[in-house]
Amino acid sequence: MRGELRACAGGVVRGTPSDQGGGGGAEPTPALQPRDLELRVVPHAVAAALIVREHYLHAMCAGARLSFGVFAGERLAGAVALNAGPVGGPRLADGATTRDCLSLARLWLADDLPRNSESRVLALVVRALRRHTAVRFLVSYADPAAAPGGVPHVGYVYQAAGWLYTGLSEPQPLFDLGDGRPVHTRSIASVWGTHSKPFFEARGLHVREVPTVGKHRYVSFVDPTWRARLRVPVLPYPKTGGERRGDRGGAA
Repeated sequence: MRGELRACAGGVVRGTPSDQGGGGGAEPTPALQPRDLELRVVPHAVAAALIVREHYLHAMCAGARLSFGVFAGERLAGAVALNAGPVGGPRLADGATTRDCLSLARLWLADDLPRNSESRVLALVVRALRRHTAVRFLVSYADPAAAPGGVPHVGYVYQAAGWLYTGLSEPQPLFDLGDGRPVHTRSIASVWGTHSKPFFEARGLHVREVPTVGKHRYVSFVDPTWRARLRVPVLPYPKTGGERRGDRGGAA
């Protein structure tokens, strides 16, 4: 999949200074606009380094299938990571298989990017997948238990981009392997090959299950003709009561 997308640039328009006549000097560089951002496929390690350092979770998603860098000129100013997502993702659409669906698992953009950059980047991701892959739809989640800056995530970035809200997902338990750090079972399985509690307890690791709440689930159809296949109701967007710009930490 990465090879198919390597040449995708997302239709970038860059502003450059031009000389003025009459000794007026160079015009100031135009302010960066969301349309100036470029999406490029990057190695997973490049996206992971940025996400681990800057995203509020400080962890790369497990099983990344495709990673994009978000560039402002030649500056890497953000990253997007897609993975296969939860097992139930394909069940959201009639006839879907794991090949038809990806999860937008991580999105981080620099704070100094202009307003509405999130919507622009999400649109570029959908456009790239539509042009260069057979992916039919994307799923992403906003974790209401995560509250960077004191405001719970409800997924404003997806609302602004016109994604469909389909309610709360089933809660997925986290495991604490004794270090006090809750980890998703998928991340544990990607490292150990299993998330079986007896497996860890047989090796002297005390496993504690950490209860969680469901996450706000959003869907975007890369292939618009698949919209009619959606098997769950589309619901009104959730609000926190304190309207604000979506957090730059993005997807959980």
